[in-house]
Amino acid sequence: MRRSSFSDMNCSVAQSLEVIGEWWTPLIVRDALMGVTRFEQFQSRLGIARNVLSARLQTLVEHGILEEVQYSQRPPRSEYLLTQKGRDLWPVLTMLRQWGDRWLAPEGAPVEIVHASCGHVARAELTCSDCGERLRGRDLELRHGPGAPHGGLLPEPRTTGEDARV
Repeated sequence: MRRSSFSDMNCSVAQSLEVIGEWWTPLIVRDALMGVTRFEQFQSRLGIARNVLSARLQTLVEHGILEEVQYSQRPPRSEYLLTQKGRDLWPVLTMLRQWGDRWLAPEGAPVEIVHASCGHVARAELTCSDCGERLRGRDLELRHGPGAPHGGLLPEPRTTGEDARV
């Protein structure tokens, strides 16, 4: 079943899903973040059909997440390197991995990230870019940004019942 496009939706989450929301795409980016660069490597690690992989890689190149760089002329071969835009997906995938480790990995995390400076297993946390405090949903408020459409995107504040914020 083909999903609807979010291209007309004025929402940064929806626009991001237009680019990376197909289910193979985050796995391709994950592998690229781990150093995988060549088509055959992606294909063998993921077990993805060649035509699907080719289409996903092309989409990532078109959106500037990967750069296709030829490394052999005979035969013509390319590798796929992350751009800064692609490397900026690291925290997104890290948070998704941590959520999966907590809720979907009863035997424990399949991969751990170790902080090279101290040697301990690290857990990424969101912090305020201004004061450095840890960000928790209950301490945050949402407001319309400069790109909000007329009328805004935010629901009306709740006046009764439990607070719906994270």
